[in-house]
Amino acid sequence: MIDIKKLFFFNILNKTNLVSLIIILTLFFADRITKNLIINNQEFLSRSVYINDFLNFELVWNTGIGFGLFSLEANLLYHFITLLIFTIIMILIYLIYLNKINNKFFFSMIIGGGLGNIYDRLIYHAVPDFIDLHFNQYHWFTFNLADIFITVGIIVILMRDIVKE
Repeated sequence: MIDIKKLFFFNILNKTNLVSLIIILTLFFADRITKNLIINNQEFLSRSVYINDFLNFELVWNTGIGFGLFSLEANLLYHFITLLIFTIIMILIYLIYLNKINNKFFFSMIIGGGLGNIYDRLIYHAVPDFIDLHFNQYHWFTFNLADIFITVGIIVILMRDIVKE
């Protein structure tokens, strides 16, 4: 007789993995909401919108990876990078299944942000970036909420690994 609780599907749906799923979906939808607000107000954002001395909102369509690096036209290399991002997300989902509770949160942050950006790559063939941090004339790369989730998740995981050693 087959023990249903030992099936892979039921092992995935434990309490900590359900929390990870909620985090992923929450971050994904937070990213989607902010991007939709920016995209739906494109006419207003046809110029840089001053928020304060360090922050502007300006819509930029990014065809590269995080922070506009390696910007590409929608060609074979662009689709290869999209497939690579999707593969990394699938590996991270597997790592959530394998890891302890304290790592799941940060993997979930990366996945939530990654899914937000991959959605845009598939639907728009570019990612809408709109957060422009600057000091005087120096501007950081324009980015979005998903980039923040991905970056914070990666930095914390790396810092935790460095501190362990």
